[in-house]
Amino acid sequence: MKKILIIAVVISLLSLVGFFAIGSNNVMADTIQDGTIHYKGSTTIISLGYDQWGYNYQAHMFNGYYGNITRPPAQVNEGTHLIMKWNDAWLSNKDCDGDGFLDRHYGYNSYIGSGAWLTNHMRGIYEGEDGKMHKWTYFCKIVAAPEGATAIEGVWYTSDGEEIGPVIWGAFATIQEVYIDRYGGFHGISYLSPIGPGFGKYMP
Repeated sequence: MKKILIIAVVISLLSLVGFFAIGSNNVMADTIQDGTIHYKGSTTIISLGYDQWGYNYQAHMFNGYYGNITRPPAQVNEGTHLIMKWNDAWLSNKDCDGDGFLDRHYGYNSYIGSGAWLTNHMRGIYEGEDGKMHKWTYFCKIVAAPEGATAIEGVWYTSDGEEIGPVIWGAFATIQEVYIDRYGGFHGISYLSPIGPGFGKYMP
């Protein structure tokens, strides 16, 4: 009986290993841990944890200076601070299609309808006309437009005609913006989608 239980546990563990090696749609995927995935447009391998610019691709996160989001040759060490978080549809931490890069909107021809989302949380400081330094913060939520949505005069609408939010980067809509700059007179929400700021309604 004990031997049967041990065999059952081993089979279960092997099943789990197989499960975690499989990407979306049950496709075998390369992972960052495998050491085979490159930065887009580069031969440099992506490693686990934060890189020199502030990206942690495994964790779906960027935490660093805004000037480093394009991964410049000369690292930026001052200015606006930015935290970005995203889901797998925006930028996966796997390579399911075998091209050597992290997948974007895997299983979809474009971001439309993929359920991709991103959040930006920025903060900075500036000198006001009073000669003092003043802090500001900005937060926004961005989603891929759902299937059937239509962009009209710079705003995305659902197939039922409900406003989603302003168009950004073509296939995306801003569904929430919060800007706080007390010296400048900004105190909170500057835009909120009429159908709400939640991500769930945009999932496929």
